[in-house]
Amino acid sequence: MPWVKQEMCTGCSICVDECPVGAMSIDGGKASINEENCIRCARCHDVCPEEAVRHDSERVPEEIEANLQWTRQLLRHFDSAEKKRGLIERMKRYFTKERKVADQTIARLDQLSQEL
Repeated sequence: MPWVKQEMCTGCSICVDECPVGAMSIDGGKASINEENCIRCARCHDVCPEEAVRHDSERVPEEIEANLQWTRQLLRHFDSAEKKRGLIERMKRYFTKERKVADQTIARLDQLSQEL
């Protein structure tokens, strides 16, 4: 999913004009993307003269930290090291399941691509 690095955006609206589904808008003088409407065509990324529309991969460290912060918040609800370790194991199973879903989705997308 593309995203807009707000500090790089000048609000020129080139991306808004180029978006074929109206998923881009200018809010507070900066571009933003409605993720539900975005069709991931990458036109906004391709036309941005400031390179403010960015790729998802740049957010991986941010997302990892958010997951760790979420886990830390959940840990506050447990009063012993044993119960906290149990939560961490459950979180690992949760993220393992998420990885499995992603891996299988990617495999199915590869199949879909071959069918075209």
